Amino acid sequence: MDVSLRDAADAERLPRRIRAASDAKQRDRLRTVQLAIAGEQTRTIMQRLGRSRGFVQRWCCAYRDHGLDAAMAQSPPGRPPQLPPHQHEAFRQRVLAGPTEAEGVCALRGEDMVRILQEEFGVKYSLSGVYELLRRLNLWVLVPRRQHRHADPQAMQQWAQRAPFLPVESGKNTRTSASPSGSRTKHASDSKAR
Repeated sequence: MDVSLRDAADAERLPRRIRAASDAKQRDRLRTVQLAIAGEQTRTIMQRLGRSRGFVQRWCCAYRDHGLDAAMAQSPPGRPPQLPPHQHEAFRQRVLAGPTEAEGVCALRGEDMVRILQEEFGVKYSLSGVYELLRRLNLWVLVPRRQHRHADPQAMQQWAQRAPFLPVESGKNTRTSASPSGSRTKHASDSKAR
């Protein structure tokens, strides 16, 4: 592969960036460029890194045509989030504030958050999209339910005392066989006799 240094400083920067790369694919992109600059052939680079011909040629050409920054990873592929990043903190605070009196619920559910995003932030999310957004914002969905504001602790205590639950004390556990584990097994001597 015919690749030469675009900038003399790249000779020092390239090994540092390879050591600093935490992503294996990014490290291989930079190693591809480094090996091509050292004069290695495409087939040799492919074998040493275990990458395809297209991978080697794509990143060597990117460096040759645009420099070292072109061989670095770009923004991750995929659709950008519907809720812009500058509104993430506002949504997070809205969720942490809980439901308003007008909403008439004691805790926000996923469906409520879909509605809030549409009405207050002007973006449309699916239920699974809301849960993914909450995960990215470090908000836990599965939490104990709050006690309803109209709940009566005395009435709950009285109900618990009158409820027909199972008896508190049960009979003692008794062993049904001579085996300490309670299972029926053959003695070792039985199998050896045959």
